[in-house]
Amino acid sequence: MNVPYTETVTATAQITVETPERMRELGRALAALLSPGDLVLLSGELGAGKTTLTRGLGEGLDVRGAVTSPTFVIARVHPPLGDGPALVHVDAYRLNGGLDEMEDLDLDVSLPDSVIVVEWGDGKVEELSEDRLHVLIERAVGAEPAAGGEGDGEYDGDDVRQVTLTGVGARWASVDLTALGA
Repeated sequence: MNVPYTETVTATAQITVETPERMRELGRALAALLSPGDLVLLSGELGAGKTTLTRGLGEGLDVRGAVTSPTFVIARVHPPLGDGPALVHVDAYRLNGGLDEMEDLDLDVSLPDSVIVVEWGDGKVEELSEDRLHVLIERAVGAEPAAGGEGDGEYDGDDVRQVTLTGVGARWASVDLTALGA
């Protein structure tokens, strides 16, 4: 996770996640803290649980459509079923040009009315907002990947994850991210 030293980190939390269902629960709980205009950057190796967390966010935000990896379409928009914000789910893995390359996605236009989640977004989309949440998902120290479990990029639950949440900017100053671990 790259948080430039000139930016103000205003909230942090570390949470241990034992199963894919717990990762989805974390996403649902995090959704309750999100508002239109929020930018969430997800980092972690393939199969870490980024899409599983986003699936929980979609459930918590009550959006339409199955939340799946947008790897090949780059971005998916999930409209709200009720009064909440839409979820814009972006996979920036194949994009190397930073925000310039992502301009065609019009994320800056979507941001005020949506929650934008960008997988592999570190170093690419930070300019969209001074306020954002970085989420780093790592295998717990000493955990070995499950044999044959990570090939499809999905978190299959055979090993524990350590999730580090870092709020940047004034938006996150009053948010208790540690409550997500309860």
